[in-house]
Order: sequence, then C-alpha cells, then structure tokens
Amino acid sequence: MSSAEFNTLLLSNADFLKPFAITLTKDAESAKDLFQETMFRAISNQEKYLAGTNIRAWLYTIMRNIFINNYRRKSKQHLCFDNSSNDFLLNSNQVIIGNHAEAGLRVKDIQVAVHGLPVIFKKPFLLYLDGFKYFEIAELLDEPLGTIKSRIHFARKMLKAQVARH
Repeated sequence: MSSAEFNTLLLSNADFLKPFAITLTKDAESAKDLFQETMFRAISNQEKYLAGTNIRAWLYTIMRNIFINNYRRKSKQHLCFDNSSNDFLLNSNQVIIGNHAEAGLRVKDIQVAVHGLPVIFKKPFLLYLDGFKYFEIAELLDEPLGTIKSRIHFARKMLKAQVARH
C-alpha cells in the first residue's frame, strides 16, 4: 500500500477517534493532543499496518495504548504542590538521609535472585534490564515475541517472590 493510499484511508477513518479521545481524557485540549499523537504514531508506523485489516481497530488500539502509557507515566509522578503564593514543592527544604547499607543489601539480594533464575528466563530478563525492547530481544534470541514477553513476565514474578522471602 502506498503512502498516499494509506494517508487517504487514515484520514477517512480518523473522525471516530475524536469523541473517543474526549471520552478517555475528559478534557478537550488533552483530547486534541491525544488525537494528534495517535495520528502521528499511525503515520510513523505505517509499515506495521497490514492492508485489509480493520484500520479503525488499529487506530483505536494505538490511541488506547498512548492514553494508558501516559496515564501510567503521570501516576508515577507523585508531586505535591503547596498552594501558597510561591508554589514550592512540599518538603523541598528537608534533607533526606538514606540508609545506604540497607539499600546495598537489597541490591545484592536482587542481583543474587536475578543470577539464580533459570537460564531460559535470565537471558531475556537481563536483556530487558539492559534496555532492549521486546521485539529486539526476540530477534536476538530467535524466539517468538509472545514467548519473550511471557518469559520476562515469569522472571519478574519469580524475582518478586524470591525477594519478598528475604
């Protein structure tokens, strides 16, 4: 499928995304940003679209995934603002003293647990920790993508259980 054909197909099927974006974000400006990001990702990932498949479902999935990723990213940011006139972060002047010895022991426990994993789980998990994407790990290990995802998932579960015991 040529770029022109794809762009025509994309534009003719994109109108249903705007109400869906508003439903997800509950804000008109955020919805516009989400719609724009979805269209950008669709165009930049044109080669991943298989001609003949449902483009609406493909676009819906892209938008939903962007929204979920943004939501998760925002939920991890635990910023509390003081509503005083200067808008300083709460507790910004407090000095936090960490227990480096305890943190060091915890890191050692995690490293021992990772290296104690069975090889079938350890290889993909270590590659994942090194920053490789799932599909890159699948190519490197010559395994299906789903297999890599499940092995990393099970490696995490085993690590959580093992570290929780200590």
